[in-house]
Amino acid sequence: MKKPLVILFVVVIAIGAFFGRDFWSKSKTGPIEKLQTITQKPFDKYTYEALVKTDFPASEITVGNVISDDPTFVSRMFYFSVGGPSTSSGQAKRVSGLLNIPKKEGNLPVIVLLRGFVEPSKYTTGVGTQHDGEVFAKNGYITLAPDFLGYGESDKALENSFEDRFLTYTTTMTLLNSLTKLNPSLLSSGYKVSLDPSKVGIWGHSNGGQIALSVLEISGKPYPAVLWAPVSKPFPYSILYYTDEFDDNGKALRLALSGFEENYDSEKYSLTNYFGRIKAPMQINQGLADIEVPYWWSDDLAAKLSDLGISVEYFKYPGEDHNFDHGSWSTAISRSVQFFNDKLNSQ
Repeated sequence: MKKPLVILFVVVIAIGAFFGRDFWSKSKTGPIEKLQTITQKPFDKYTYEALVKTDFPASEITVGNVISDDPTFVSRMFYFSVGGPSTSSGQAKRVSGLLNIPKKEGNLPVIVLLRGFVEPSKYTTGVGTQHDGEVFAKNGYITLAPDFLGYGESDKALENSFEDRFLTYTTTMTLLNSLTKLNPSLLSSGYKVSLDPSKVGIWGHSNGGQIALSVLEISGKPYPAVLWAPVSKPFPYSILYYTDEFDDNGKALRLALSGFEENYDSEKYSLTNYFGRIKAPMQINQGLADIEVPYWWSDDLAAKLSDLGISVEYFKYPGEDHNFDHGSWSTAISRSVQFFNDKLNSQ
């Protein structure tokens, strides 16, 4: 898995479409045009302060084709919509994802799974969350892992890479607000299981950890969260760190960010300024040989959250990489299951 967040900011076409048209060209034509550019600010609605005040209407969740059938659970596609004020066009966008349904009866807890970055050309539904979701399902959890726009069977990603990034937050917020809409679909599909909206957890890996932290800040809700090697540094350092894989060593990205910061205060888009809004207990798992998310990032995150009075379990894994491929995956997933059992099933 390549470094997360890299692809989201490489889209030079988006730079021309947004900054090139609105900022760079108008800044040469006179004070009136430049004033118009400054006052339009289409991304103001994506600051953390604005998102806190945004209503994310619930969407119907529909159940699709069976992907796999295990003796203890079934995996199926699911679909919901995100739109309205969440996109610049105002049009609803369809988002697909992978749903795991335990083969049992009753009202069950649910975990929303948020993956790290995957190249779109290499992505299929479930990549980055499938194995973890299967373990949770075997332990009695309904799981939903959204693909996000531009992935799986979702609608196309937006042309502007900045807005496409912000929409991962609004997509996840919409899904969380829509969870109770899954129950009618489960019933109509013949299942004798339902989702308990009072028992909701979040699992996130890498960039999915960053999305999880952002959603906990935006919602202010106490969703118990497990993070594996989360991206947790301030914007824009959190993306500049990943420019070593660029052919141009990040020149285009720095140009895009320069244009962004001419129009916007980047501090308002930095999750590190809003840790105080988090109300959720948390578990962090971090490999000490991880070069995608250095362990000292998670050291710093755990310390800051603890200083804010947030309950944090922090586990480090010597010699372990970003994807927990060096022998620690089973330990990390067992600890994750135990955390959710303690926080959700003990309620």
